[in-house]
Amino acid sequence: MLHGGDLTEARALFGGARAEWLDLSTGINPHAYPLPEIVPRFWQTLPTKGDLEALLEAAHEAYRIPAEVGLVAAPGTQALIQWMPRLAPKGGTAVLGPTYNEHARAFVEADRRVVDIADIRAWRDQPNLIVVNPNNPDGRLLPVETLRELAEEAARRDGWLIVDESFIDVVPDQSAAILCAQLPVVILRSFGKFYGLAGVRLGFAVAAKPIVHLFQGALGPWAAAGPALAIGRAALADMPWADKMRASLTNEARQLDQVLANGHCHNVGGTSLYRLVRHSQAAHLHQHLAREHIWVRKFDWEDTLLRFGLPGSDDGLMRLGFALSGFSAHTSPQGVTTSSPSTV
Repeated sequence: MLHGGDLTEARALFGGARAEWLDLSTGINPHAYPLPEIVPRFWQTLPTKGDLEALLEAAHEAYRIPAEVGLVAAPGTQALIQWMPRLAPKGGTAVLGPTYNEHARAFVEADRRVVDIADIRAWRDQPNLIVVNPNNPDGRLLPVETLRELAEEAARRDGWLIVDESFIDVVPDQSAAILCAQLPVVILRSFGKFYGLAGVRLGFAVAAKPIVHLFQGALGPWAAAGPALAIGRAALADMPWADKMRASLTNEARQLDQVLANGHCHNVGGTSLYRLVRHSQAAHLHQHLAREHIWVRKFDWEDTLLRFGLPGSDDGLMRLGFALSGFSAHTSPQGVTTSSPSTV
């Protein structure tokens, strides 16, 4: 299970129409920003410079980016991740993990040396460092001052500090954008996760203007589609919606915590868009939930962890609660499931 958000595997193994599934395998907001009306020209003509500038202006304000710092739009954060090993300074790259696996994968596939570290104190002689902040999946959050120290060290090594802030929208005050003006910091921002519009495929790189120019040259003209520019501008400019949504997500995450605790899942981290839990029978629980057509995220590097996105409704939350109760009822005190294995 490389990623969440794709029910193809789940349906092939456990059946059911897509509408029958409760997909909790991502950290995407289940309450999408209401789509604005898109005038036909955004579909019919190439994106204009004016439309792009309007989007970037809205992003500068929404993301609280200093005026002297550059910003480039891309067709999703993943596109920027793919370009990173081709643009970052030469030499090794350390990745603070466990974390989103596409960062290391991109560097490895570009024949760049990658070192996985579990503690920033283990960052040795590599010029580049990648930090996902808040981290996916455990929500670890490094303070801005710590990131400043890391960026200063990257500068001494002629490298970059790459900070993936895909989930920072839920804690916007913790963004490291202020560091980009004077230090070699590249920040990645995801539009689709917080605004619940992952299919729009829109992301941003924030950095000093010379670094941004590198990404602009790599991505080429018209990197973001016209409809994405229109939707992104409208959503990013709607500050009241964002503020209200943050409060709502915090409340829903607390409700999810209670349901998970009742199901004997131990909370070990996350953000208000997802929770990471530990369960001694996580693999069996994953299968049980899948038989109930509930899809959650499992990890090949740790078989006791599962990540749950927000159900997005009282009905979804209740359905999850019943499924977790059903698993507990068919599990012995020693934690060994007593239900019959699936034949699917």
